[in-house]
Amino acid sequence: MYVNFEYYTPTKVIFGKEAEKQTAAQVKRFGGTKVLLHYGGGSVVRSGLLDRIKASLDEEKIAYVELSGVVPNPHLDKVYEGIELCKKEGVDFILAIGGGSVIDSSKAIGYGVANEGDVWDFFDHNREAKACLPLGAVLTIAAAGSEMSNGCVITNEKNGQKRAYDNDVCRAKFAIMNPELTMTLPDYQTASGCADIIMHSMERYFNQNDNYEMTDVISEALMRNVMKYARILAKEPDNYKARAEVMWAGSLSHNGLTGCGTDNGDWACHNMEHEVGGMFNVAHGAGLASLWGSWARYVHHAAMDRFEKFALNVTCVEPGADAEETIERGIRAMEQFYHDINMPTSLKELGVEPTAEQIETMAHGCEVACGGAAGCIIPLKTADMIKIYEMARG
Repeated sequence: MYVNFEYYTPTKVIFGKEAEKQTAAQVKRFGGTKVLLHYGGGSVVRSGLLDRIKASLDEEKIAYVELSGVVPNPHLDKVYEGIELCKKEGVDFILAIGGGSVIDSSKAIGYGVANEGDVWDFFDHNREAKACLPLGAVLTIAAAGSEMSNGCVITNEKNGQKRAYDNDVCRAKFAIMNPELTMTLPDYQTASGCADIIMHSMERYFNQNDNYEMTDVISEALMRNVMKYARILAKEPDNYKARAEVMWAGSLSHNGLTGCGTDNGDWACHNMEHEVGGMFNVAHGAGLASLWGSWARYVHHAAMDRFEKFALNVTCVEPGADAEETIERGIRAMEQFYHDINMPTSLKELGVEPTAEQIETMAHGCEVACGGAAGCIIPLKTADMIKIYEMARG
């Protein structure tokens, strides 16, 4: 059946070369008078981006405080530190300077400032946030799409739990996107980001509904486009067109556009990867690539038409003798793409060799985090996920 849907994307986008020059004006436009500058560290400092943003805020006479140290798979302790700092300093706007980890950390801080109680309650799904401190993003990594999404993922480093929380109140007021700011990224980080972008549309694409053809066409084109330009970036990291195509795709892939009418999609790979990331602290996109082929082979028989369409329209393989052969060709083509951009297709290639006990812990943790089964192609229980993790060992 066709699913009714709502599409909501309130984030203002400023895209292109030198777009960051508009940062202070946008902060002022959205009411910021005391800003938290939240970032990771190295690259935004070395590139001079942080200093340029500070200078623009000074010109607009906008006060600010700083909190650096965000790491990949952003930590809850840093969120607590940011909440305390914002309350102490009277911060009324958060500016995330970086990629998805920084933006997610900023969203979580915004939740903690605007709501009473422990912010982890939201990620533990014990209650809903009523508000979030307004925030903007200056994007330096094309990957997570958090600059335009309602999503946020935080890792509780004390227990290894990596949990997601979605709420429209956290959507960024604006996103500054200059593709040139991504040119200093290591090749592995660029490739991991491309894998994440594709997966955001793929998770929505694989579902059990009668899908709107317009949404499918957009999703398929987006995934093909990222695959094309990811291969170019693997050889030409300074290619501006390729950087721009991937950066814009990252936002469109996770702002809800490719999910219109899909009833949200599957998301089993994401949820399973969160357990891998929480336990082993791996790059998110690389973790997704390491699991995808095993997941696809385990569940495809429950959505043959969908997987065959993906094989023909996204990986563009020649049809096989039957649907099963076409689907396997598509899965292999996707895995070849991952290898073309130096992404793993197994946990072993990811550098992770979990024990049987660790696999069981991850599978059980995923079921708990999902509040039951993971995914909709096949609702995966602990026993199913154990099999997929074992298939993915390599």
